[in-house]
Amino acid sequence: MDYRFPLLHSAVTIMTPLLLAASGGLFTELAGTLNIALEGLLLTGAFAAIVCAHFSGSILGGVLGAICSSLILSAFLGLVTLKLRANVFIAGLAANLFASGLTVVLSFRLFGTRGVTVFNNIPPLRTITLPVIDRIPIVGDLLSGHSWFVYLAWALLLVGQIVLSRTPFGFRLRACEGHAQALVSMGLKPGAYRFAAFLISGLSCGIGGSFLTLNLGAFVPNISSGKGWIALVVIFLGNRRPQGIFAAALVFGLAEAFSNYAQGSLNVPADFILAIPYLFTLLLMTIVSIFSRKDGRGRE
Repeated sequence: MDYRFPLLHSAVTIMTPLLLAASGGLFTELAGTLNIALEGLLLTGAFAAIVCAHFSGSILGGVLGAICSSLILSAFLGLVTLKLRANVFIAGLAANLFASGLTVVLSFRLFGTRGVTVFNNIPPLRTITLPVIDRIPIVGDLLSGHSWFVYLAWALLLVGQIVLSRTPFGFRLRACEGHAQALVSMGLKPGAYRFAAFLISGLSCGIGGSFLTLNLGAFVPNISSGKGWIALVVIFLGNRRPQGIFAAALVFGLAEAFSNYAQGSLNVPADFILAIPYLFTLLLMTIVSIFSRKDGRGRE
C-alpha cells in the first residue's frame, strides 16, 4: 500500500511504545505514586524480548519474556517503595540506571558486543491491512497497515479506561491518591492497590519494550532513548485521561516522525534534528505549565 500521508502512518508506529508505557504509568499516577521507572521497565522489556525471541524462535516467546522481566522489576520497585518505604523517586532512578547497565553487560556476556546486536532469526512483524478503510485518505494511514502491537496498545488503553472508570477496582485504585483513609475504613489496603498499579505498569511496559526490539530485529544499547520519560509527559499532557493520553502520544509520534523525515530532507545539523522531539517536549510542558497557572489564578 502507498500511504498518502507517510508521516501520519509512521507516527502511529512511533507512538505505540509511548502509548503502552503511558497507559501503565497512568495506573500508578492515579494511585498516587509517580512511577519514574517507566524508562527502565521499557528497556528491560526490550532486551528480554529480543533475547527470548532469539532463543525460542518465537515472537510470542519474546513478548512473554519481556512481560516477565518487566513484571519482576516493577514488583521489586513496588516492594521497595511500599514495604521498605524507600523514596519512590530515588528508587525509580535506581531502576532506570540498573536497567541501562544490566542490559549492556548481559548483551556483552551473551553475544560478545556492547554495541548493536542484530538477530537474523527473528521473524518480521506482520502488518494488518483493513479492507476498505485502507483506501480512505488519512483514516487509512491512521488505522490500517500496522502490526498487531499497535492495535493491542489501543485495546489495552480502552480496557484501562473501562477498568478505571467503571469497575470497583478502578474506583478504589483512584481513591488511593487522596482518600486512602476511606479505603482503610472499609477494611481495604491502599498499598495492595498501589502494588497492583506497579504490576500493571510493568505489564504494559514489557509489551511496549518488546515492540521496540522485535519491530527492529535488533538490540541497541539504551534503545528506549528517553521514551519512558516522554511517556510521563504524555500522561500529564493528556490530563491523566486515556483519550488525552492517546492524543498526546500521537502528537509526540508526529514530532519524531517529522524528525526522522527531516534527517534526509533538510539541510540542518543532524544533532539538532535528533533533538526535535525533546525540544518539542520541553515546549509543550512550558506551554501547559503557563496555561495551568493562568487557570489556577482565574479560579482564585
